[in-house]
Amino acid sequence: MNFLFIIGGIVLLILGGNWLLKSAVALSLKLGISKIIIGMTVVSFATSAPELIVSINAALSGASDLALGNVIGSNIANLGLVLGITLLLGTMHVQKSFYRTDWPVMMIASLLLYFFLSDDEVITQNEGIILFSFLVGFLVYLLRFQKTSALEELPEEDKPMPVYNILFFFVLGGLGLWGGSELLINGATSMALQFGVSERIIGITIVSIGTSVPELAASVIAVLKKEKAISLGNLIGSNVFNILAVLGITSIITPVKLTDLGLLTSDIFWMLGISFIVLPLVFIPKRYRLGWRDGVLLLSAYATFIYFTI
Repeated sequence: MNFLFIIGGIVLLILGGNWLLKSAVALSLKLGISKIIIGMTVVSFATSAPELIVSINAALSGASDLALGNVIGSNIANLGLVLGITLLLGTMHVQKSFYRTDWPVMMIASLLLYFFLSDDEVITQNEGIILFSFLVGFLVYLLRFQKTSALEELPEEDKPMPVYNILFFFVLGGLGLWGGSELLINGATSMALQFGVSERIIGITIVSIGTSVPELAASVIAVLKKEKAISLGNLIGSNVFNILAVLGITSIITPVKLTDLGLLTSDIFWMLGISFIVLPLVFIPKRYRLGWRDGVLLLSAYATFIYFTI
């Protein structure tokens, strides 16, 4: 029954994330925002919504390790699993904004999380405010200085929706995310108790992969539609949102306390390592390009992480 709850929760999260993504992109099209910004902000926020809802729900339920494991595991899965699979489907050309702003912000956010946790093993309300304020500053920078950096023509199928349709999909997506998070949290915590597995292991594997499915779907669809700028921007942006928005907002609502030290002594270093390695991959062997060999390397790193974690 717990397994069915987890599967049902993941399905609802996928549907909810897709509906929210549909409304978010349609809204941004109405506002005339470029695709690079859509990928780094609107799409990233929409695909990070499952992590946000699940983490808040977990923290309020007293399962802080599940909330932390979800975010750290999702960040590892986004670059190791999702980017790895995406690269197997085709070569990805990388824009200069990746190493000028996107990657540095992701690394700074990741290091902030490490220092906040290593200091006293808890993300306090004040630290949550710092994380969220950093996100706001990053978004202001993006909208002010990169809004006109890439104005591509939209594919024919990307046509703006009427406002009532946008609202309908937004509400439907929100309800799907809420219902899915309830099922997933209840199923995951019950399964952890049933099999004697820690919340950290459940969060870093099953829950994180489940909440990363929207990123995988969005990235694969983006690649198949030749919208690869959105794909990489979505993944980097999603990792930034997971730390600065998901943990920032969650810790503002309630402190996120670390209980399983494995998150601090192992998992977070995997997150930092896989996040870092993407930069040299962009320049070696060909500059500003990621290919199938990079995908194999990232997938191998993710498989190794899962092997040593389980």
